[in-house]
Amino acid sequence: MPVDHYENFPVASWVMPARLRRPVEVIYAFARSADDLADEGEAPPGERLRALAAFGAQLDRIEAGQPPEGGLFCDLAQVIATHRLPVDLFRDLLDAFAQDVVKTRYASFAEVLDYSRRSANPVGRLMLHLFERTEPAMLAWSDSICSALQVINFLQDVAVDWRKDRVYLAQDELAAAGIDESWIAQARVDERWRAFMASQVGRAGAMLESGAPLARSLRGRVGLELRMIVSGGLRIVHRLHRVRGDVFHHRPVLGTVDWLAIAARTLWFPAGASRPVAATAPGVPR
Repeated sequence: MPVDHYENFPVASWVMPARLRRPVEVIYAFARSADDLADEGEAPPGERLRALAAFGAQLDRIEAGQPPEGGLFCDLAQVIATHRLPVDLFRDLLDAFAQDVVKTRYASFAEVLDYSRRSANPVGRLMLHLFERTEPAMLAWSDSICSALQVINFLQDVAVDWRKDRVYLAQDELAAAGIDESWIAQARVDERWRAFMASQVGRAGAMLESGAPLARSLRGRVGLELRMIVSGGLRIVHRLHRVRGDVFHHRPVLGTVDWLAIAARTLWFPAGASRPVAATAPGVPR
């Protein structure tokens, strides 16, 4: 991860316990398909919203115990029934995707987090239901990780989102920093922009760290998978610091060296995951 369109999803890898790979694949297929309805192709907004509403109607059928229509929803109904997954978490995903169709600016970071609560956090909560670990502390840590990964993705993709006429940076924080959208349009990277991005990246890294106890609490292959995900997110944070906010010309991506670092951190994670993120980026103010 991240994975193509739907960035904050732990795809069923060889690390995931075999019994959970199929459920994860089905949930991912639902999320990916719905996300594509909101983002891909040339369909007008009204058509996209109707398509997402049709997904919601299938969730209603599943919840009512009626047979859904289509192979994806039949598979999803079986996974939901077998693992007793809350249908409202799938509705939250659809609500976030529908919001992407109609909302392109966010007044405050609270609005960004509210979007993340529906676009990213349901994924972590669904995974915890599959793992049968839904204690309140586990859910809270999961929410921190998923929201952080969503925000990190927004910071990676400032330029990508701009081409879709979307800005996920909080408008009030841009204004407080003396920055407007012309910086993004012109790919302008000056000291003001660098300072703004350093603050944004630092906050996202701290959010991710705050959820790290979850990765240390889950055991076995499930815990290993999660430690890989958190370590990957922290590596992107490191890369964002390294480019000093210039995501226009140097969008952070993970290469071979990064994956080796992720593997090393994953093995070291249980004893040292709480190290401050900023310490991995020499020269970056904390």
